[in-house]
Amino acid sequence: MAGTKKIKTALISVFHKDGLDDILKKLHSEDVKFLSTGGTREFIESLGYECQKVEDLTTYPSILGGRVKTLHPKIFGGILARRNFESDQQQMEQYEIPSIDLVIVDLYPFEQTVASGASDADIIEKIDIGGISLIRAGAKNFNDVIIVPSKAEYPVLLQLLNTQGAQSELEDRKMFAERAFGVSSQYDTAIHQWFSK
Repeated sequence: MAGTKKIKTALISVFHKDGLDDILKKLHSEDVKFLSTGGTREFIESLGYECQKVEDLTTYPSILGGRVKTLHPKIFGGILARRNFESDQQQMEQYEIPSIDLVIVDLYPFEQTVASGASDADIIEKIDIGGISLIRAGAKNFNDVIIVPSKAEYPVLLQLLNTQGAQSELEDRKMFAERAFGVSSQYDTAIHQWFSK
């Protein structure tokens, strides 16, 4: 397993934008490219940073009322590709899939929506699909990718960027992966508990 990895491209898809400003500023100063969807992309661009639309990469718009945005081989291939596998790299080139080195996700607020007394229909729409898939993909490929699974981890990422610049060590990525699976586990448990009531 390789050690130090440089962050060149970041995919950012978050529900909560607060606390993201300083991270974007630091990443931009390190020449990291941004890739994003919808409201997050608009937020990034409102701060004056260039941001590639996920739709431009996948050639598919956000569809089904926003239910499908990031679920595409060009996104998940970019996260899951093993940088030290020649066959993976050949397929990346063949299908024009860019490497994604950092994934920042903040899931739809399922538990808060349940607690608010919302309708079943509203609660169902707060079951995040793309976000949880991005978290699992990034965590699975921690050898090459940093996964930031919630806004609670924004300060941890910022500290890493401020001390190491736009690069990470294997132990950093593994730590984020562990936290990511903790987030996905808690999220799915909350959904399961709601369904089982």
